[in-house]
Parts: sequence; structure tokens; C-alpha cells
Amino acid sequence: MAKPVTYKLDSGHTQIRVVWNHFGFSNPSANFTHITGTLVYDAADPAKSSVKVDIPMSGLDTHVAKLDEHLKGADFFDIAKFPTAHFVSTKVTPAGEGKLTVEGNLSVHGITKPVTLHVTVNKVGMQPMLKAPAAGFDATTTLKRSDFGVGAYAPMVSDEIKVHITVEALGAEAYAKMQKMMKGE
Repeated sequence: MAKPVTYKLDSGHTQIRVVWNHFGFSNPSANFTHITGTLVYDAADPAKSSVKVDIPMSGLDTHVAKLDEHLKGADFFDIAKFPTAHFVSTKVTPAGEGKLTVEGNLSVHGITKPVTLHVTVNKVGMQPMLKAPAAGFDATTTLKRSDFGVGAYAPMVSDEIKVHITVEALGAEAYAKMQKMMKGE
């Protein structure tokens, strides 16, 4: 019987993408990168799984410098005051073949709210380049930005934000070894 495996998020292959509607004309997006965290996955009993993630708000990137500056400022995320968002799971439930429902608490802009993620297990196995245990997941949810105190310009700029998350995680030992290699140790 498989045991739970502890993984560290590979921030180079983990990303959150958010999409909103702008006055009905377009659907711009932003990415959040440099995400860190720990994931415990039990393939035999997914209910024993958990995730804890830190999202540095400085990693927000729309590919439009002025928009990034505006979103990071006081009208929206106010990252000088709230530099990091956090997600901590509270419950993991199997939801069909290769699917999970992950419930947890998301803290953004100093406000914590419950969130449900609809997760697809992409792959769990050996990462071929590192020859190390790895796991990959995609997740989706929809959030109301006003719930987190970042509702400026709603409803002209949509209050609902579609969220897509892609995660690649490495076994904790392999992750530590990779970090040392990257630092030249």
C-alpha cells in the first residue's frame, strides 16, 4: 500500500493564471509566479492529502508594466502592505477517476475566505530528468475579488475571476538536492 509522499512545489513549473472581463470588451489575464509550498499526496487515500502554498504578490505579471503597477498598488492588492497570499487545504475528497476536490482557506489582501478547487491529477511518478518522485496537478476555481477587498471598478471590470492553477512538485529530498545544484553547492 502506498504511503503519503511529501512534495515541494517546483516554482519554475507552478503557475496561477487569472482571467477577468474588462468592460465587456476583452478578457485580460495575469500570471502569478515564484509560488512555493508543500504538498502531501496519498494516492491510495487522497483524503489524507494536503497542500500549503505561499503566493508572492510581487510575482503578478500581466505583461503590461503599467497594469502590473496598478494591480500591485493600493487600488487592488496593495502588495506593500500584503506581500503574500496563502492557501491552506482543509479537506481533500476524491471526485472521480483522476479528480479531486480540495477545500481550503485562501488569504489575499488580509482577508481569508473558503475556496474549493476542482483538481485533475495530471501525473504521479518519476521525473525523467531528475530521476526523482514528482507529481503534477491542474486546478480551477472561480473567485469574487470583492470577497477579498480588491473589488475596484466592479461590475464594469468583472467581480468574478476565473482561476487556473498548474502545479509540478518534486519529492522533498529531490527538491532540496535541486536547490543545492541551482545554488552551485
